[in-house]
Amino acid sequence: MLPRLSSVLRALPSSTAPMARIISRATPLPVTRTSYAAISFLNSPSISYKTHRLDASSPSNSSPLFGRGFRVLCRREVESVVRSSRKVFAEQRGYRKARRRVAKSKQKELELNVSICIEDELPDDPEVLNIAEMLRLNAPTLMKLAFDSLKDSTYKTRDTAVEDVGGFESIELSILFCNNEFIRKLNKEWRDEDHATDVLSMSQHVPELKLPILMLGDIVISVETAARQAEERGHSLLDEIRILMVHGLLHLLGFDHEISEEAEAEMEKNEEFLLQSLGWKGKGLIQSAYDSETNTNIQVENSDDRKQEGSLRFYKPKFRYIFCDMDGTLLNSQSQISLTTAKALKEALSRGLKVVVATGKTRPAVISALKKVDLVGRDGIISEFAPGVFIQGLLVHGRQGREIFRRNLDRDFCREAYQYSWEHKVPLIAFSGDRCLTLFDHPLVDSLHTTYHEPKAEIIPAIEDLLATVDIQKLIFLDTAEGVATTIRPYWSEATKDRANVVQAIPDMLEIVPPGTSKGSGVKMLLDHLGVSTKEIMAIGDGENDVEMLELASLGIALSNGSEKAKAVANVIGASNDEDGVADAIYRYAF
Repeated sequence: MLPRLSSVLRALPSSTAPMARIISRATPLPVTRTSYAAISFLNSPSISYKTHRLDASSPSNSSPLFGRGFRVLCRREVESVVRSSRKVFAEQRGYRKARRRVAKSKQKELELNVSICIEDELPDDPEVLNIAEMLRLNAPTLMKLAFDSLKDSTYKTRDTAVEDVGGFESIELSILFCNNEFIRKLNKEWRDEDHATDVLSMSQHVPELKLPILMLGDIVISVETAARQAEERGHSLLDEIRILMVHGLLHLLGFDHEISEEAEAEMEKNEEFLLQSLGWKGKGLIQSAYDSETNTNIQVENSDDRKQEGSLRFYKPKFRYIFCDMDGTLLNSQSQISLTTAKALKEALSRGLKVVVATGKTRPAVISALKKVDLVGRDGIISEFAPGVFIQGLLVHGRQGREIFRRNLDRDFCREAYQYSWEHKVPLIAFSGDRCLTLFDHPLVDSLHTTYHEPKAEIIPAIEDLLATVDIQKLIFLDTAEGVATTIRPYWSEATKDRANVVQAIPDMLEIVPPGTSKGSGVKMLLDHLGVSTKEIMAIGDGENDVEMLELASLGIALSNGSEKAKAVANVIGASNDEDGVADAIYRYAF
């Protein structure tokens, strides 16, 4: 297709889906030959077709067309035919009169060779593989019907470069499945249009070469866009891909609905004829454009790398693990996980990406928060058997949820801190494994449980009794944000000396942890335990306690609501926690 739009498409909103684009390439292309036996069409003994057997285990091939690998779902021998240089079809189109070939006296079967390929970055998806299997049968049947419709035709607008197919020994066509990222780059490279589309038709036919093989070209289909359009139009993905295949093939046969209204009407009529004759569901792509004129969600023309919800099935993960903070990151300002973020996490998990929590919280607090959005259990993010980094890296659980590290505060230091708490009536919470303990009740103590999901604090009113009860990993002072900033933090930053460190994740809390420890060191310990390198992880956080974790990861993302220290070391500044920053990071960077 040409870059100019027909009157129909010009009338559509800019967000509607552009249809197929046809590109004429100037690249060396493979011509395939196979030894499979020909299968004759019924009622047409002079025409036969060959289908390639699907073989998902075939080795990856390097495509000279795209400069990227793709899997060819067939076994074949390849010869290279170097074609003369030609310009991109979208830039210049000249009508060519085909040189008719002299009919041979002896009829010979015409072979229809169809290659079904899957771009290498598209994961194996059972539905897509089944559709590829179906298309290896559907495509030759479609080609036969389309060729028959050209005989003695009176089309006024079709480019007749492809006309007398009987003069060839065989006809080659490839169909490539890809995702939006691939087809967007292809669209940008060949047409200078930086957006994804549903299908591109790429012509290989050069009449001047006088080859015995008619190389029709390639039909490149984004199964990601096709899946979205199928859902919007109320039919299956197979139905939509068949519609796109029909549209793409007609372009390769010289139809172009963008050159005039008459050309559009001829192509639309042929789309309808082919679909109805084959008994395939759905309307042609041109008619679908009319029907979706008021639907502004058909095409999201955005040139960034953010995937859409539900589209991760068409991408491979870039990382093995995501390490994610809780407060200010997974949790929004209401200390809740939004449904959008939960959906993104579930979709990422379903595609094989592992998500590990790295937090200052206890494990029960994490379970409490994630249980509300059904992310607890063996198929979720957290369970009693899941790895995780808790209490600022002071408690680390590894495989099968077993504890692999614990670090405690000095008991004398804890006594000093509780004396300060008692004298100044400032609430102080001790964290010990899955328990929280304090000297006295206070509304701020209750908020730690009701708002931040932590276990309800046990009240032990005597300092020595409390210290004798548990080993303490960290302490948290609770006050107003102003009280923490002006009084508590300055005092304890000085008082800790080399006995402990102060860290802060939330403005109205000050945390005190053992020296030489951090969430980042806990993450590193867990990675070593799991046998995972830092190059295989993405980390998302917001607080100054996330700095080392963000620096450690191959890709560190600080949310925009985060501290300046976190944003200073991050590779990327993401959306805020109230803007579903974790979901945005997953869709934009994880796949």
